[in-house]
Formats: sequence, structure tokens, C-alpha cells
Amino acid sequence: MTASAKILELVERFDRNIDAYKQGKYNEAQVRKEFIDPFFKELGWDVDNEKGYAEAYKDVVHEDAIRVGRATKAPDYSFRIGGSRKFFLEAKKPSVYIKQDIHPAYQLRRYAWSAGLPLSILTDFEEFPKLRDGFYEPRYVYFKDFPRRTINLNDKLNNARHDQMVTLVERMLALHKQLAAAKTPQAKTVLQRQIEAIDHQIDRLVYELYDLTEEEIKIMEENLR
Repeated sequence: MTASAKILELVERFDRNIDAYKQGKYNEAQVRKEFIDPFFKELGWDVDNEKGYAEAYKDVVHEDAIRVGRATKAPDYSFRIGGSRKFFLEAKKPSVYIKQDIHPAYQLRRYAWSAGLPLSILTDFEEFPKLRDGFYEPRYVYFKDFPRRTINLNDKLNNARHDQMVTLVERMLALHKQLAAAKTPQAKTVLQRQIEAIDHQIDRLVYELYDLTEEEIKIMEENLR
């Protein structure tokens, strides 16, 4: 069976049983094992480390530990090339409506920016939207359209927010490079504090873009601790 045929079989099987998968009993671990893992294997990723690479050089690290603010978090998948992280993937069970529930997208955005990654993917296997610089950019294999936050750059406020977001992300990426090269604990501490400050600014800007109330912000931050 070719890779394309295997992927088509996965998609058809998911579509055929989608009503059952969307029931709460079908959990995240099941969708990862039965669909997401084999999907990325067919794309050429060594999901199970069958080549026996050392931890530092695995293609895919499951539950990769990262610092998010003052806490340690673990994205479901960290995809790497030559030991260097390229993107995170966060999986959700199909009963989670990722089209409208902003919590998973915000959670993943924090993971990616905290690690200095501009790209990340959120999926329940029904859809594979990706996040770039905090906004959805739909890229599907065989899936229907995914609505994203539309930025009208002709609007002065939206344009200013967009420019600010780009500046913050670029600064975040630069700080992570400096942190990786830092030699002393003092230098690392200073850089980590700067990263946390920018992370907070990004959070506030995203809250504005999604028009979240203070109550919604409180609920979201409590869920992400």
C-alpha cells in the first residue's frame, strides 16, 4: 500500500465512523494511536523511533518538556530534524470542537512561541489547521475549510496590531537564539525574564484580537496553568 493510499484509507475510515468518534468516550489517546501516529508515519516521520536514535536526535519526541512562563508544559508531539525542533503538534479528541473552542489554539500558541517556533499544528484528525504567528492558516490533506481570525490590514487598528505581533514574535525568536547561546546563569536568567515579559505582551495582544473579556481571560489562564 502506497503512502497516499494508506492516508486515504485512514481518512475514509475516520469519515465512515465519525459519529462514534465524536462521542466523548473516544479519547485523545485513541485518535493518536489509530490515526495521527500512522498518518505521520506515512509522511516519513519516525514516530516510534524505530531507527533507535538517541533522545537528542529522535524525529519525534512525545510530551516534549518546555518552559511556558514559569511552568513546565508538554506538547503532545515535537517534530525535529537533526535534533532541532521544527514544529509542535497538539492532539485533541474528535468531540472537542476546535473550530470554535479557542482554548486549544491558545494553548498551542503559547507552547510554540515559548519554544521560539513560528509554526505549530492543532488536530483532532478531522481537521489539520496550522498556527503561524498566532493566526490560523488552513492547510488540509482531505479536510473541509477552517475559519480563521481575519485580519483586515486596511483597518488602522488591525494593521497596528498585526505589526506589533510580528515585531513581538521576531523579538521572541531572537531572544531564544540568545538564550541557547548564553554562557552564564546570570545571562540566561536575564534573557528568560525578557522572554516571559514578551510572552505576556503577546498574550494580551491575542486577547485583544479575540475580543476576550476579563472573565474569559481568567478562565483561559487558569486552564493553562
